Amino acid sequence: MIDIAGAVAAEAIDEETRDQPEAVHRAAGVRGVAAHYGDPMREQRTLTTAVGLVDRSHHGVVAVPGEERIGWLHTLTSQHLAALTAGQGTELLVLSPHGHIEQHAMVAEDGVTTWLDTEPGATTGLLSYLEKMRFFSKVEPRDVTADYALLSLVGPEATGALGTLGVAGLAEPDVVAVPGPKFRSGEVPPRPTARYDVKPLPVGGWARRVPLGVDLLVPRDAMTQVVDELRGSGVPVAGLWAYEAVRVAARRPRVGVDTDHRTIPAEVDLIAPAVHLDKGCYRGQETVARVHNMGKPPRRLVLLHLDGVTTDQPPTAGTPVTLDGRTVGFVGTAVHHFELGQIALAVVKRNVPDDARLLIGETAAAIEPA
Repeated sequence: MIDIAGAVAAEAIDEETRDQPEAVHRAAGVRGVAAHYGDPMREQRTLTTAVGLVDRSHHGVVAVPGEERIGWLHTLTSQHLAALTAGQGTELLVLSPHGHIEQHAMVAEDGVTTWLDTEPGATTGLLSYLEKMRFFSKVEPRDVTADYALLSLVGPEATGALGTLGVAGLAEPDVVAVPGPKFRSGEVPPRPTARYDVKPLPVGGWARRVPLGVDLLVPRDAMTQVVDELRGSGVPVAGLWAYEAVRVAARRPRVGVDTDHRTIPAEVDLIAPAVHLDKGCYRGQETVARVHNMGKPPRRLVLLHLDGVTTDQPPTAGTPVTLDGRTVGFVGTAVHHFELGQIALAVVKRNVPDDARLLIGETAAAIEPA
């Protein structure tokens, strides 16, 4: 999609952007993606009110075939996967021994292979961990990013647009409510806490219903056909700037951007979609359970309105958030939103009140209450 008229590559704007293929994938022919196609505000409006097609093909894809893959992934990650069946998707985390988030992946299961798509730059780390944990398990994890590409139909009309590709009837995401502290054993059902409907695409690959629309995991050699069919039916393209603005407004964190090396799942609202609180042991589980039972994670994810903007350039990820001269958090993703102006996700200390007068550099910032 980088060849579509008007496309401006993300790395052409920022050579250090996270939104570019890993070096190993670029060497294998994976190309960059568009930040926008000439009118990012219009593209945002399209994703918010109708549907647009976003190129996210720089994301990594790991395939895990093998007869023991489901049980194996169940023991290694935060999600309850033992009951995952063909036609289902979910989300999972890999945590450190101390419960800090190391990896996040979206999941699609087809009955033969479990497909994991993850952040650009994170594929090598995820695959390395999986390979170290193979031992004698009958699994064969491998990096297939050079062969499969991630596209996303985003917006309220996403499932309707999917009909162009011959797929209909994707069910809405089904997410289990997070129980209160010190809940009873068995209160959380033994299933993935987030269940996303997955159906095969006629050209190969899969469509997965997700909170922002529909993800399309397609063979790279069919990517042009998929894009042409959707555009031919009237679906416009939109760049990553538009996608990120929609994501931020929806308060959906991006691991590695809206998190740091100390982040635990409860701080960034990843318990509901990616963590099963009653599945038993996995790496980092003790921290997850202790924080949930106490009911007070040390930090929290907030949406900030940058009210006193002194520059057109949003703050970069990692910029300190201060209160009365003290650092109380950091900025994650900051964007220009077509309705809300400059907004950002940030992680701040739990005791920072919603009405605090925060600063990001010289820019005033206000928390929007959840």
